[in-house]
Amino acid sequence: MSIQAAAIEKGVLYVVATPIGNLGDMSPRAREVLAAVDRVAAEDTRRTGALLTHFGIKARQISLHEHNELEQVPALVARLEAGESIALVSDAGTPLISDPGYRLVAAARAAGIRVSPVPGPVAAMAALSVSGLPSDRFVFEGFLPAKGGARRQRLEALAGDPRTLIFYESSHRIAACLDDMAAVLGGERRAVVARELTKTFEQVQDGHLAELVAWLASNEDHGKGEFVVLVAGAPEASDAGVGPEAQRVLRLLLEELPVKKAAKLAAEITGVGKNLLYARAVEMKSG
Repeated sequence: MSIQAAAIEKGVLYVVATPIGNLGDMSPRAREVLAAVDRVAAEDTRRTGALLTHFGIKARQISLHEHNELEQVPALVARLEAGESIALVSDAGTPLISDPGYRLVAAARAAGIRVSPVPGPVAAMAALSVSGLPSDRFVFEGFLPAKGGARRQRLEALAGDPRTLIFYESSHRIAACLDDMAAVLGGERRAVVARELTKTFEQVQDGHLAELVAWLASNEDHGKGEFVVLVAGAPEASDAGVGPEAQRVLRLLLEELPVKKAAKLAAEITGVGKNLLYARAVEMKSG
């Protein structure tokens, strides 16, 4: 493929998306930009080098990852100010989405440098598009905390959010993650586990969280690869069926107890679902 040099502007930082698995998803424009820029700032130069070689692209690379971004940013901004064009790429997908690059983009913009997107795959959006969960309102949470206590605390803060929740997770923590989601959000909450998207062993499994915990444990292969976990949002309070009496009980309990304990006790007293009451309690506290 011939490269049109006129398509590349000097002194511009290009944020270039690359495939998340299937190399056929590499866009023609991404190939043109990577071949024509003066330098490619890569999260992993070996991985990006293999990608460039696959497409017959020769490019000068510089390493830019979470451990060296602070020290690399001034030099890269200086290169851009001197007229170099630079492409920013991550290991896979769109840079800055749970990947390095934020500091470079922020510094470039602060210096008056043009930052131009070359859009393409994003694992979170790919998973959402096939999940069957509501996509009109969603929140991307990236990776949950690695430690169990902090992870459960974050999930508790999200339990009443009515938007579809999107998370990334690794094979090392997917089992613990789903266990905590079922315990905190409720085993009956609808969810989807998307594994190895666009790759040979792609799987998109839906069900309630309790069912997904069992599905993961049923086959060791289900726990391999890279994961996107999507969880249905909490019911809107107006649609939740939390009547006036249940709300009165909940309000009284919230004066003395934390949200989670108040919701649990209110559920035992009124017979209304614990998750519905939790969602309403969160709204009461925030309101």
